[in-house]
Amino acid sequence: MYGYTKIAMAVPKVSLADVKGNLKDIKEKILKAEKEKADIIVFPELSLTGYSCGDLFFQSALLNEALSALKELSDFTESVSSAVVAGLPLNIGNKLYNCGAVISKGKVLGFVPKTNTGSKGEKNEARWFASANELTTDFLTEKELGLSSDETKIPVGNDLVFSLDNEYKFSLEIGEDMLMAVTPGTVHSAFGSELIINMGSFSEAIGRREYRKECVKNLSARLNSGYCLVSTGWEDSTSDTVYSGHSLLCEKGIVAAENESYVDTDYILYGEIDIEKIRADRMKNDMPSAFLTKNCRSVFVETSSDHSADGESVKLNKLPFVPETKEDRHKRCMEIFSLQVTSLKRRIMKTGGRPVLGISGGLDSTLALLVAVKAAQELGKDPSEVVGITMPCFGTSDRTYNNSWLLMETLGITAKEISIKKACLQHFEDIGQDKENYDLTFENAQARERTQVIMDYSGMVGGFVVGTGDLSELALGWCTYNGDHMSMYGVNGGVPKTLVRWMVATLADEGVFPKSTEVLKDILDTPISPELLPADEKGNISQQTEDIVGPYALHDFFIYNFVRYGFSPEKIFLLAKRAFRDDFSEEVILKWLKSFYRRFFTQQFKRSCQPDGVRIGSVALGSKDAFRMMSDASYALWMEQVEKL
Repeated sequence: MYGYTKIAMAVPKVSLADVKGNLKDIKEKILKAEKEKADIIVFPELSLTGYSCGDLFFQSALLNEALSALKELSDFTESVSSAVVAGLPLNIGNKLYNCGAVISKGKVLGFVPKTNTGSKGEKNEARWFASANELTTDFLTEKELGLSSDETKIPVGNDLVFSLDNEYKFSLEIGEDMLMAVTPGTVHSAFGSELIINMGSFSEAIGRREYRKECVKNLSARLNSGYCLVSTGWEDSTSDTVYSGHSLLCEKGIVAAENESYVDTDYILYGEIDIEKIRADRMKNDMPSAFLTKNCRSVFVETSSDHSADGESVKLNKLPFVPETKEDRHKRCMEIFSLQVTSLKRRIMKTGGRPVLGISGGLDSTLALLVAVKAAQELGKDPSEVVGITMPCFGTSDRTYNNSWLLMETLGITAKEISIKKACLQHFEDIGQDKENYDLTFENAQARERTQVIMDYSGMVGGFVVGTGDLSELALGWCTYNGDHMSMYGVNGGVPKTLVRWMVATLADEGVFPKSTEVLKDILDTPISPELLPADEKGNISQQTEDIVGPYALHDFFIYNFVRYGFSPEKIFLLAKRAFRDDFSEEVILKWLKSFYRRFFTQQFKRSCQPDGVRIGSVALGSKDAFRMMSDASYALWMEQVEKL
């Protein structure tokens, strides 16, 4: 449901060479996991026999008992709705292989032997097991295995990709396969596998858990996939080493679930990942398979699972553009600031012009001005090379007016005030606009007059206009066409509104502009407003943006999930209800979701002629490699779905 899948990582209570005892525990864990509605139940490698059997693997009694247990386990799954992945040693062509078996609805659907059986270090697997690359057959039958007279072919190899009920594709690696230069999962992913399952037996030592974790995170990020690792627990053996019992589930580089104990055993860990996210990224970033010389074979896995996972256990960040911890936020914000400064430096070097900005005393123009001043400094120029113009009019409050001047003065830029009241009143008279009619024309005329002033003034001083509008305003069309919508270069176009505030806060906290710290703090406390309607009788802001377009926290959440992953209205609404359950009612969320779709589609024409600006993150709307859409695209389909919510 909604593209989620639920995985049970089951670490059994192992007794070496006690196949019947191991099978009993595996069955018990399957029944527990099925009650939790897991789609796949994964056990470690050699889970039927135990990993540390040594030369007992050469004993026919152990091998035959493992095969019998496999048959019994297969029969047991006839009444189980989930797919099961378990491990056993298998004699194929008089060579022994460490195999993972995929089982569902009473059938063994495929065997995947371990590929990397190198004998370096404390492990000596090559003593017992051949590599999957040594296989001389692509299929086995139960008759060949001595299990029954059934001659139905069972695929075997490290080239298998399993399709679970046509919901998604998964594949297997075993243990140290994940450490190969080109892992089996890399090949599987190129042929459609969206979840890599690693059945392992990883011994624990100082530093290994973190190293293993980083490997899994890296693989899941690099392959744009889910990656599930399940390791043998410490009960397997402690004769030479301690096995970790480490279970870990990652989605595209992010940990979705992990057991807490440093060494562990006898438990089930549940985790959910979003296959729809993986598919969204893969559609945009293809994984080429042309360089591969060997194709993968597809195996259909039919289960009776209702696939009811809905992501309830998945952690949600209500501000997806903003890192949750202060340390990560500061790091992210300083990295973005560096990107903005570098891009503007290059434009200054190319044009030779002075940056000219309209300064309102609000967050967006503040951030753009800080970028411009830092760019000038890094080019060895005096801050006075930057020109700031404050243009008060009908809605300008005393607070923003004073802050704009204080900011410019403390930064040491060339500051200028040009009131646009007379020009706007003359314009109203020219076009027949009632100056007491506070409609869209009243507001837009001010925005366009400000743009005309800074454009013409920049020509006088040999400069170029630096735009201040952010990504959220661009998404919602909250800018006046050919007004604040226009500039020669937009430094904030890749920064969403919820992050702009943190950007300014971080620069204040880090003391990047020490003389401006106090005014920056006051700007952060000022309500967001376009200030296009007259202030109240006390000179305070009367027009607040979020009262008109909706909370930016909600809109940035919508933008991220719509543009980044292409989620449906139903799924975005579901996630928003969870993320903001303590902040907004369902009715409020739905109201602004409808507004978002209407605005996003109808305002595309503004994004289609957006000025140059650097791309900052994975969601971009203005740059040439950003989200692309025709201005006349219909939004009827999305609104139809929203109306059904």
